[in-house]
Amino acid sequence: MPDTPVPLFLNPAAGRGRAGRRLAGIEQIFAQQGVAVCAVCSRGSGEIETMVKDHINAGATKVIVAGGDGSIHEAVNGVLAANTRASLGVIPSGTGNDFAKACSISLDWEQAADDLARRIAVGAATRKVDVGRMNERYFANSLGIGFEAKVTQVARAYRWPIGDLVYLVAILRCLIDGVATSEMNIIADGSYEQPAWRGAITLASICNGAWVGGMFHMAPMADNADGQLDLLIAAPVTRRRVLALLPRLLRGRHLQEAEITHRMIRSALINSTTAVESHLDGEVQPMQARFDIEILPAALDLL
Repeated sequence: MPDTPVPLFLNPAAGRGRAGRRLAGIEQIFAQQGVAVCAVCSRGSGEIETMVKDHINAGATKVIVAGGDGSIHEAVNGVLAANTRASLGVIPSGTGNDFAKACSISLDWEQAADDLARRIAVGAATRKVDVGRMNERYFANSLGIGFEAKVTQVARAYRWPIGDLVYLVAILRCLIDGVATSEMNIIADGSYEQPAWRGAITLASICNGAWVGGMFHMAPMADNADGQLDLLIAAPVTRRRVLALLPRLLRGRHLQEAEITHRMIRSALINSTTAVESHLDGEVQPMQARFDIEILPAALDLL
């Protein structure tokens, strides 16, 4: 049992307000297990990352984040940017909860909170999971470039309470504008003589976990503790072909399709002829043309 309260970070707006509404319940669950927590609420994008880093640098050895993949993304960046190593606990309270799925954390927030409180109370050993890095940012679950990132950007603009279905709506909205392709040179594991891809693509997805956008089984075989990333490249496709591939993507049965290239990697360098959309864990990034990617094995201690 910790001597001082464990900081519990959350964005009250995460999951369309679910994280904020669950705070009192989370505190009660931890109290029942004899674990003191101290809520630290963010007021805007990026604050969780800064606050996590500051608390760890001030001596915190454990931190908890209650929220969706965006909040977890911030917390992971805060943990890895700190001067000392600290463990991270996760209570899923978002829309997709892709990282929680990848880590076999219960998607029932009460069960997840109770499981976490019990592990902290008995001093259970942490579990080490891999983290990806793209340029100067870390990602816990996935990096998407091209059409996938455009869909993510559109989905985040919708405030409808329809859960994961918002991504399907976003895909249909993006198809109205057409499926843009970009010319890219993709080098995997330093193999400059034999690029993994050279030419136009619809998207590139680099996965540490199996799920993207809550419902898309993008990399069914992904394991975030195997020291590797899954690189998936989709060749240029028509609107009609996107619609035909969607059901297979939802079931994780798309890898054998002619347009899909898949390989396991430890690093990649992606250069685009033009600046393109990208996302990290569902967080839209600035438009850019160069992506330097690597896996950091066992970089995160998961409570």
